Amino acid sequence: MAIDLAGDMSPSKDFFLAEKPEDPQFRERASYWISDDKGLVGLPRVGIEAVSESWDQRGIQVNLGFSSGRTAIVRGAGAGRSPVDADGVCRTFAAGGLEFRCVEPFRSLTLAYEGEALDTTAAKLAEGDYKGAQVPLHIEVALTCAAPPWVSGTLSEDAKELFDKGFAGAFISPRYEQLCTARGSVRFGSEEWAFDGTGLRIHRQGLRDTQGFWGHCWPSALFPSGKGFGALAFPELPDQPTYNEAFVFDGERMIPAVLVDAPWLRRLQPNGEDVSLTLRTKEGDVRIEGETVLSACMPGGLPEFPPALQQAGVRYRWDGEEAFGMMERSIPVELLED
Repeated sequence: MAIDLAGDMSPSKDFFLAEKPEDPQFRERASYWISDDKGLVGLPRVGIEAVSESWDQRGIQVNLGFSSGRTAIVRGAGAGRSPVDADGVCRTFAAGGLEFRCVEPFRSLTLAYEGEALDTTAAKLAEGDYKGAQVPLHIEVALTCAAPPWVSGTLSEDAKELFDKGFAGAFISPRYEQLCTARGSVRFGSEEWAFDGTGLRIHRQGLRDTQGFWGHCWPSALFPSGKGFGALAFPELPDQPTYNEAFVFDGERMIPAVLVDAPWLRRLQPNGEDVSLTLRTKEGDVRIEGETVLSACMPGGLPEFPPALQQAGVRYRWDGEEAFGMMERSIPVELLED
């Protein structure tokens, strides 16, 4: 059976905003997580964020990680560009040396970066050490969508209620994510890697409120058979329900689920951490083993994002299959273990 890769969404939903929104806090954000199918190199988040009040200067993040622990990062802002093609459609979202392009909605996308990156390690980043050399970095990746998009807050009545009326919708904002296959190359200094792998792409448009955020766990992966999964959960609170939404993709269907044993962030360990998890569906539990293989960490305490944060590449195993995917986790700094 052919997969509806758009999930009944209009192609126009996958294009970018051509003009600055009227609301000064309205934002557009796109990000990509790329995993080499050998687990040697990964891009555990490459992203652009454009906020209306600073539309021409957009936030840039590039993470490049290696299984050796070496990590390269780009942080800062770059001149924003959202050019309109000859047919009046904006397919390009760019900032500085980073550019995303929607080649065909919900089917084909590209990312490219040309610039410099800090040459460091995940261990140094976890300590808040941002010293190091700036090294030329070139990235080219083409992504082909492999599953329907997951639109947050749509898979269950509980998730919809919390998304529409609770904190979840205000923090997450209208967004969708989509599992992909990927092929690309990375040149860092004098070294170069070409790879086949998988990816996750995210597109967000709307208002967002991150005040009072208390942590999250967000894992995802696509397996060689075409199966995949994704989840996003916030830690439980004693006095109110909290958001927990997930899916299992069996190669044809998006099956609603919840994450029942989220591996919450407890320490900023660069790699080698057990992050296994269980997804509960009406058809039964799905157990997926996981271990972090590379990462970029932030020790927290920053005005723009106070919690500690880890953005990681993970080796997952599910029913005899192995795949490399992503996991992002955060937690208030005071809850980190030594």
